[in-house]
This record gives sequence, structure tokens and C-alpha cells, in this order.
Amino acid sequence: MTDNLWTNKYFAAVMAVIACILWGSAFPVLKVTYAELGLGPQDVSERMLIAGARFFLAGLMVFAVQKLLLREPVQVPRGQLPSLLLLGLAQTGLQYYFFYNAIAVVSGIKGAILNAVGNFFVVVIAHFLYTNDRLNFGKVLGLITGFAGIALVNWRPGTAISWEFTLRGEGFMILAGLTSAFGTFAAKGLGRSLNPVTVNGYQLTLGSLLLLALGGPALVQGSLRTTPLFWVLFLYSALLSAAAFSIWYTLLKHNNAGEITIYRFAIPISGATLSALFLPGERFTLSIFAALVLVALGIAAVNSWERSSRGRKGSQPLG
Repeated sequence: MTDNLWTNKYFAAVMAVIACILWGSAFPVLKVTYAELGLGPQDVSERMLIAGARFFLAGLMVFAVQKLLLREPVQVPRGQLPSLLLLGLAQTGLQYYFFYNAIAVVSGIKGAILNAVGNFFVVVIAHFLYTNDRLNFGKVLGLITGFAGIALVNWRPGTAISWEFTLRGEGFMILAGLTSAFGTFAAKGLGRSLNPVTVNGYQLTLGSLLLLALGGPALVQGSLRTTPLFWVLFLYSALLSAAAFSIWYTLLKHNNAGEITIYRFAIPISGATLSALFLPGERFTLSIFAALVLVALGIAAVNSWERSSRGRKGSQPLG
């Protein structure tokens, strides 16, 4: 009965949008956190310590819910641990190393739009991995539209050929999207043989170890000074990660990756909107709004064609 619920297109759509809104809220939450603690682009170790602690706690939350409330086992076969470790390093470790450092440089609105590039990477990678997730006219049109939005958000208003792009800002945010795309397929593969909630708990916990190691200097030096507001934001961040990733991995187990990815248009929309509402000095300009519309339309378009012809139980791998 539960499995049938997750394959119901209306239920899946609602849950996917909820997960995406939670992820979108991370953009303003992190910007407010950095401002509250006075962290600048140079405070890498402090940011990694916050990220590592957040995802370690999120992983423990997932295990606690699974064990105490759902009464499900959290143990996995020993042979699956290397795959879970690699997933954790990519989906949590590398993705959020890039993400946490990028959001210290770019605005919340711009970060929300740029990070959406991961959705387009998923569609391209799926073409080469799965026989029934191939590129078609609609997907190509969506990719062109989406990447046009990514390019537009980096255009400096008032000039024709000047661009705002730095490796540690815009570049790192795009790399975060790329590592997230690879993590999507790794999680889907593991989800076929393991409980997706269990996969989430392990990837959060194991991936956090890399971030905690990078945050070691800040811990040893005691350079991170916290406030009550920080702890509220920190706990919310951990909770949103535990909930959003668990929802997403469960959706991936029961649906095509491409079919679920379509709903990620809600991430840039919610991230940009919440940033404009809650972050001082951030506002929509004409070019930003146009970029957001292009990216959202691109995400929606890449899987709006031939969705009904796909199998519900997931894509078939090549070979």
C-alpha cells in the first residue's frame, strides 16, 4: 500500500515540491547564518565545521526516526558500505563543500538559480545511463532554455559582454549541482536494494565526516562563536536535510529519475523568492527574474515530453 502511494503521480508531485521548498529555504538560512556569525569568504574551516555538524546530526535524526518510530532496521550488508561511502562523499561531502563556500560569495537569489544546473546535468547523464530516459526534442529545448537562464544570471546589467563569474563563487555553485547530479543516480541505484531512508542516513553521516575533517582547524582553535539564533538556524538546517533527502530518495526508488527531477523547478523559485524576502539588499532585477523564469521553464520542459510512456518502477540501465 505504501509503495503504491509513492508511485501515485499526485502524491509524488506534492512530496517532491515539499522537498524542493525545504532545499530552497537553505539559501537564505545559510546567508543569515553567515551574517549572524560574521563569517566571510575566507572562513572556510568554520563553514565546513558547521556543514559537517549539520549533516552528521541530520543523519542521526534519520536513523532515530527509522529505528524508534518506524521500527525498521538500520543495518546494511557490509558489501554495500563502500558504495554508501562513495555516495556520502559525493552527495554530502563534495556537494556541500562547494555549496557552503559558494553561498559565501554569491547572493542567495543567484545561488538558487545557479544551483539548478544540477537538474540539467541529471537529464544529460540519464540519456547515457538509461534506455528509457533518452534525450528528445522537448528535453533538448528545456536544456537550451535552462542553460540560457544560467548564462543570463551571470550577465552584468548595463553591459553587453561583461560577465560576473568567479571560480569560488559561481563556479563552485555549478560544481555543487554537478556532484548532486551524480549523487542522484548513485542513490537511485542503491535504493533498488536498500531502504532509501537507510541510504539517506548513511550518506548524510558518512559524507559529514569529510566536512568535519575540513572543519577540524576551526574546532581546535575554537574560532567559531555561536549565538542563540545560530542554533535555531542550525537545527532547522539539519531537520530540512533529514526530511528532504529522505523524501527524495524514496521518490527516486519508485519513479524515474527524470520524472522526479521535473519538480526541482521549485528549488530556484523558492530559494530566490525566500532570499528576496528575508535577505537585506537582495531583490529581483529584470535580468534575475528573466533568468529564474528560463531556468524554471527549462526544468519543467526537460521531462514534460513522453512522460506517460515511461515505466513507473524506474529507468532501465544500459548494458
